[in-house]
Amino acid sequence: MERRNAWNTYEEKELTELYDIAEQYRQFISQGKTERECAGMTVEMARAAGYRSLEEVKQSGDTLRPGDKVYAVHKKKLVILYEIGTKPLEEGMNILGAHIDSPRLDLKQNPLYEDGEMTLLETHYYGGIKKYQWAAIPLALHGVVAKKDGTLVTLSIGEKADDPVLGISDLLIHLSGEQMQKKAAVVVEGENLNIIIGSRPLKTGEDEKEKKEAFRKAILELLEKDYGIEEEDFLSAELEAVPAGAARDFGIDRSMIMGYGQDDRICAFTSLKAQLEAEHPAYTAVCLLTDKEEIGSVGATGMQSRYFENVTAEVMELAGQYSELALRRCLQNSHMLSSDVSAAFDPNYASAFEKKNVAYLGRGMVFNKYTGSRGKSGSNDACAEYIGALRRVMDEADVSWQTAELGKVDQGGGGTIAYITANYGMDVIDSGVALLNMHSPWEVSSKADIYEAYKGYKAFLKAEWE
Repeated sequence: MERRNAWNTYEEKELTELYDIAEQYRQFISQGKTERECAGMTVEMARAAGYRSLEEVKQSGDTLRPGDKVYAVHKKKLVILYEIGTKPLEEGMNILGAHIDSPRLDLKQNPLYEDGEMTLLETHYYGGIKKYQWAAIPLALHGVVAKKDGTLVTLSIGEKADDPVLGISDLLIHLSGEQMQKKAAVVVEGENLNIIIGSRPLKTGEDEKEKKEAFRKAILELLEKDYGIEEEDFLSAELEAVPAGAARDFGIDRSMIMGYGQDDRICAFTSLKAQLEAEHPAYTAVCLLTDKEEIGSVGATGMQSRYFENVTAEVMELAGQYSELALRRCLQNSHMLSSDVSAAFDPNYASAFEKKNVAYLGRGMVFNKYTGSRGKSGSNDACAEYIGALRRVMDEADVSWQTAELGKVDQGGGGTIAYITANYGMDVIDSGVALLNMHSPWEVSSKADIYEAYKGYKAFLKAEWE
């Protein structure tokens, strides 16, 4: 079944809105390079749209009524927004769930060393990456350093025009005979993803003791002078190396965006924008932006934690609707889009895809009935009735959409947070935007697909179910 190309459906007014939303998104991913940064931006946008923090509401003694808007933040990495609907919460919620973490290089706790008259930082990669893609590109360093006295130092090095950038060296082609014979998985190995950050030694006297580790000492002196950071402070730091630079328009026709972290900030942004523009929904509208999806949704800020369930209980209590049974009914009766990216057909690697069941750039948002790998292992498999209802919702809102699988059956696969929320018994399906270069430092998306995802998410939040 051939799906339409969304670009062929737009009038001038829609094109103007499309390009405006795409530019907002480009700015969002250019500024939000980490989960903390995205969470902070989300809170700013929510408050500007009239949302109050759950803690404020609790402390004020206020109750929640239809139309009220609240948000909760956990450890500055996970954000949930609710707009209370007119229907009792026990009847369920309409939930948009995305993640704001992305593949990257995290600094080790003891990262700093010198070798070959250079200073370097050791890293531990986060999420699924092709390690060789991270060599010989400009990197920026983002994150926080928590000092013993409770001070939190925020770092962002490599993004401004006059900032230095960092990077991982690659072996010159003239000496790469042996390297070029290796499998791609080990061309660059994890323990060699060491970031070069300096090559100027601390000026010392002739004493050999003073000369020892002069390069490392020079960096430590600079860190102390410019940021107030000591070497021991790395023990309580969360510092992430990410590709340096802003997202850019891609293609001579400017129809696409190339940028870091589009998996899954492309769905986070469009979900958030739809949530902030929800108008008096029947079912309580929820935007859930979670962390740790790239490593299995584990930990206190991952979807496998109880935080979402706990906050929903708090919301129901403030709305005067809480009981343990009512909470269970609310979660089971909810409908959710697990808003995550899919793989776009790439003509350079056509053999990895099955053309009748693949997403194409420009054909709109993507629904994946199931993900998983090799026999649907580890997937949520959405039921036919739910998909049928979603078809009606999207078609009535004139949303361009398509269905897809993540490559050929035996080729690979992947997972999202869908299977976790499905444990509550709610209807869940994966939906999002197709990308080229997924999990690479620079991913590519279609502006038309961004726009259609935004439209689709808005329609979903307004949906009513039989």
